[in-house]
Amino acid sequence: MKAAVSRVDVLTGPASTPDDVAALVDRLIGVALRGLPAMRVGDGFVFTMRGVYDAAGRPRVLPEGSSLRYTAITALGARLLPEDRQRAVLGGVSVDDLVAGLVSRVLDTGTGAVTSLGDVALVCWAAAACEHEDLPRVLARLAAMDAGGAVFTVDAAWVLSALAAAREVVGVPDLRSHYEWARRRLLLGVREGGLFAHEVNGRGLVPSYRAHVGCFADQVYPIQALARAGDEEAVRVADRAAERICTAQGDAGQWWWHYDARTGGVVEGYPVYSVHQHAMAPMALLDLAEAGGTDHAEAIRRGLRWMADAPETDRPLILDDLGVTWRKVARRDPRKAVRGTRAMTTRVRPGWRVDALDRVVPPNAVDTECRPYEFGWLLFTWLNASQGGTR
Repeated sequence: MKAAVSRVDVLTGPASTPDDVAALVDRLIGVALRGLPAMRVGDGFVFTMRGVYDAAGRPRVLPEGSSLRYTAITALGARLLPEDRQRAVLGGVSVDDLVAGLVSRVLDTGTGAVTSLGDVALVCWAAAACEHEDLPRVLARLAAMDAGGAVFTVDAAWVLSALAAAREVVGVPDLRSHYEWARRRLLLGVREGGLFAHEVNGRGLVPSYRAHVGCFADQVYPIQALARAGDEEAVRVADRAAERICTAQGDAGQWWWHYDARTGGVVEGYPVYSVHQHAMAPMALLDLAEAGGTDHAEAIRRGLRWMADAPETDRPLILDDLGVTWRKVARRDPRKAVRGTRAMTTRVRPGWRVDALDRVVPPNAVDTECRPYEFGWLLFTWLNASQGGTR
C-alpha cells in the first residue's frame, strides 16, 4: 500500500509547483477553524451565519436556525483534527461526543423523529467514521427508511457513502444486501449524458419541466460515493461524470450549477458556490483519483483559485478575520426566473439558450451567508490523507 501523504502536498508537489494553491488551502483551513466555534448552537450547529453590514460597511455575522445535517457534516470534517482542536471548534466537546448526540436523535423515533433519509445517512456515516457503539442500530434505522421508490440523488449518494464507510467497521451486521441495492440504484440513476438528474429510482419528486436537470451536488456526491465503493464499474461511471463536469468548467475555474443529465451540457451556470470550489469538487475528484480514476488535479487548482480572484465581483469572498467565506456569486434573480427559463427551454430542445438573459440579469451579486457544512467538507477534504492517487 502506498504511504499516506497530505492531499495538499500531493496536489502541489514538484510536478505542479503551484505554491499559491497550498497557501490558499492553508488560509481556508484557518478561516474554518476560526469560524466554526461561532457556529455552535445548543447541541449542534447553526443552519447559517448571515452577514450584515453596518453604516460604515463593516460586516458581522448573525446565527440563524440549527441543522442536524450540517452538524453531521461538520463532525465528519472535525474528526480529522487532533482532539484538543476538536474541542476548540466544537464548544468544548469531542467529535465522539457530538456524534453520540446525533445518534441519539436518529434513534429516537418518537415525536420529532428524524424523517430525512439524507440526514440519517449522514449521521450513519459519522457514526461509522467514529465506530460508535450504536452503529448497528443506526444502520438498521437507515435500512428501514430506505424502502425504495423515488429518492433524491444526493440522498442516494449519501446512503452509499455511509454504507461504504460502515463496511470497514469491525463487528457490524452483514450489509451486503443493502449496500448492493444502494450501489445499483445509484449506478442506474446515471443518464445518457453521463450525469445525474435530481432524483433516482422513480419520478415525481421534481416538476417534469426540470426532470432532466441535475445540480452540481447531484454530480459530486455520486462521484464521491461511487469512488468510495471502489469497484471497477462504479469507478468507471464516476469517471465519466467527472469528465463531464471538468470539461464544462468555466474559464476562471467555476464549477457550474445546473446540468442537462441527458447531454452532459450546462443548463445554467450560476450561482457559483464557494463550497463547490474549495471543498466539494476537490473532495469528490480526489476520492476518484485515489480509487483509480482520472486525475483532475488542474481542474481542482483552477477551482480553488476562483476563491481568491472571482471575475464576477471585486468583493472578497474570503473574510479571514470574520471566519467566513461568502456563500455564492449569483444573479440578482430572487424568483429564479433565469434558471426556470433555461430548464424549460432545454427540456424542449437540449442546448437551447436565451443568451439575452445574461445581459439582463448579470451574475454579480454576492450572497453574504456562510454555513457550517461548508467548513465541514473543507476539513474533510483537505485533512484526509491521500494514498497518492493524484499528482
